[in-house]
Amino acid sequence: MSNDFNAKVIEEFRANGGKVGGPFEGADLVLLTTVGAKSGRQVTSPVMYLPDGDRIVVIASNAGADHHPAWYHNLTANPQATAEVGTETYEIKAVTVSDDERDTLYARMVAIAPGFADYEAATTRRIPVLALYRVEA
Repeated sequence: MSNDFNAKVIEEFRANGGKVGGPFEGADLVLLTTVGAKSGRQVTSPVMYLPDGDRIVVIASNAGADHHPAWYHNLTANPQATAEVGTETYEIKAVTVSDDERDTLYARMVAIAPGFADYEAATTRRIPVLALYRVEA
């Protein structure tokens, strides 16, 4: 997604308490602020998530592209990040889930957002799934 597209989604998210329209309307959306793996700069990315108990789950689909999204590379290089969900902002630690759990969680996301099946079909890479755990201050 273009930076302009992301900037508009981020602005709308923050102006409306975490609610946005367009392709993300009605979806659970988190704003992830990561530290760039190469640049060292903070970067904010809107990402759909799957609620899962005391954690949230994100899928590095990159809309089916043949490469992982930048936020995934950032989280694997530095798993400490910031999450904005609704009007709440908190620190998280990202952990890549095991293969078995990945398949179960991916199927759950497909049940909620069928486009994720298209993303998986569009690429030969195995799309990673990460769990984001709240870090208590």
